[in-house]
Amino acid sequence: MPTIDEFAARFTEEPGYLNFPSFGPLGEAALEEQRAQSELMTRARFGSVPSMEAEEERVDAAVAALLGMRPDQVVFQPSTSQALMHVMFGVTGGIAAATEEFPSIGYGIARAAEALGVLVPHVITPDHERITPAVVRDQMASSVVAVAVSLVDYRTGHLVDLEGIRQVIGDRLLIVDAIQGLGAVEAPWELCDVIVSGGQKWLRAGYGTGFLALSDRAAEQLTPVWSGWNAIGEPFIDGPRHDIVAPDRSARGFRVGYADPIAQARLAGAVEELTAVGVGPVRQRILERASAIIDLADEVGLPVVSPRDDAERAGIVALEPAPEQLSLLSAALHNHGVSTTVRGGRVRLGPHVSTTDETLELLRAAFVEYQSAARV
Repeated sequence: MPTIDEFAARFTEEPGYLNFPSFGPLGEAALEEQRAQSELMTRARFGSVPSMEAEEERVDAAVAALLGMRPDQVVFQPSTSQALMHVMFGVTGGIAAATEEFPSIGYGIARAAEALGVLVPHVITPDHERITPAVVRDQMASSVVAVAVSLVDYRTGHLVDLEGIRQVIGDRLLIVDAIQGLGAVEAPWELCDVIVSGGQKWLRAGYGTGFLALSDRAAEQLTPVWSGWNAIGEPFIDGPRHDIVAPDRSARGFRVGYADPIAQARLAGAVEELTAVGVGPVRQRILERASAIIDLADEVGLPVVSPRDDAERAGIVALEPAPEQLSLLSAALHNHGVSTTVRGGRVRLGPHVSTTDETLELLRAAFVEYQSAARV
């Protein structure tokens, strides 16, 4: 089993990069897979096509192992948003979600409600930007059959209490957008009915990678409305089947057509390497780096609005300077080559296992410049 330092050495992003909540630069695992698959596609050696098609089985198995599920409960998707569209179009009844969730949840709910008329949105209002079990319990209507939440809030970095939410919603479907936590958080995945994620952030597999994972109960209850020719049990019988048959009742029922085998290989390679080192050591290193960022912010008096308790956070550190000082902080970060996201009056930072001391020194220098400018 590789050590955490050996794992970190497989990534080579430039110093100053602290924007993992937006995009995680690829590591060698994903790059090696991309090179190998591109070579197969370029040369088309004898027997190469079947090997490319095998990437689907491989990626489903890799993700399933990470989540503690069976491979038939997982299906590759090109993005979190597409996976969520599949899910929302498959729900019949009321679904509860906060309007402050990342828009992919809201758009999926709205489009499904508009198109089919069988999904009924119910709005949950967060408590100080947090979805808690108490919030869900007190605002959930009796007609709700599913609850959709983000594992980690994309603005604050708050890690949702899945165990508490599962307890208060009972046997309703629990739909989890895991993209801001998967690969950086050890979560009780067995409590979830639906897990969706992309691989371009903390998994560091690049764009075009993602998945949809369903519990057996979810597979029974969700209708695969958006379901294509290869979403059936046997898509080929002496050639493609021309008779229209019901989709498979597993996660495979939510396929539409062929996926990109290069993207599948990138996600499989990245997940396999992560599983080999273990999410626990990765999470610990990320939390250590995040704590160092918080300490630097405290030194210059920058308000930290993300959780400080390890049990309530993932890898996001959110800063909220005074409105008139936001441009000063943004400029200082830019001047020192520190990559972040500035949005909604806040600066969002996120480290990974490969975040170096040099990156933290660049951040320190930016904070010192900001502090000097703010005092003028």
